[in-house]
Amino acid sequence: MSDDKIPLAGVIGSPIAHSRSPQLHGHWLKSLGIRGFYIPMEISEANLNDALRSLPKLGFVGVNVTVPYKERVLALADVVSDCATVIGAANTLSFRKDGTIYADNTDGYGFLENLRQGAPGWDVTAGPAAVLGAGGAARAVVVALRDAGAPEILISNRTRLRAEALQQEFGRKLRVVDWVQAGNMLEHAATVVNTTSLGMAGKPQLRVPLDGLQKGAVVTDLVYAPLRTRLLEEAEAMGCITVDGLGMLLHQAVPGFERWFGVRPQVDAETREAVHR
Repeated sequence: MSDDKIPLAGVIGSPIAHSRSPQLHGHWLKSLGIRGFYIPMEISEANLNDALRSLPKLGFVGVNVTVPYKERVLALADVVSDCATVIGAANTLSFRKDGTIYADNTDGYGFLENLRQGAPGWDVTAGPAAVLGAGGAARAVVVALRDAGAPEILISNRTRLRAEALQQEFGRKLRVVDWVQAGNMLEHAATVVNTTSLGMAGKPQLRVPLDGLQKGAVVTDLVYAPLRTRLLEEAEAMGCITVDGLGMLLHQAVPGFERWFGVRPQVDAETREAVHR
């Protein structure tokens, strides 16, 4: 990148103090020797449009988007990627030189890359995938699994109607299972994903029975605080291959960083340490 202009990027949301993205991007900027900055910005809903139009004028090349604006920014962007359109949300905005805002969603990419790195032998086609939850994170996971070649996706949510809505939207590969029967859908699952907040610090535990888990199944939890949730601990004790959720956060950030700063960063042990410390 040109040395005469220091690029700025950041993350927008409300609240924003909890975000670990500044630690992550700050680590990459420092380790790669890039003269740039990544700034957390709490922006009110009333100021969202004005802020997005002002940031490029202030030297920003892009921003990540977190709650509650992932859906809202789609209507404010000038160009929306096919992936963000299908998922119905964007987590990465790039400000182009012509002033247009490009919206993309890299959550599905981050999810798949985390599994590929954390479970090198993982084969999405090996059997059905079981997904717990039907919120925004589940949408990205379901699309990623479907497009990667999962033969069937079983989905269960405490509110069945939300799971049925995903089934109607994303096709015949999806099969809805009642929440009270969620444990049963694990019996033939080669991949198991918790997309709910259950098990997160300060939240109730995930109470789905796990006795149906198959030895050798790949189990991942999008929760990364704590890093080792009860789901992962019990699954590992049953002979499953477990992958924590921190890697998804790290990998989803790679495409945006490369677009903004011109260098593709690596997700390695040092990256994990920089964010998890």
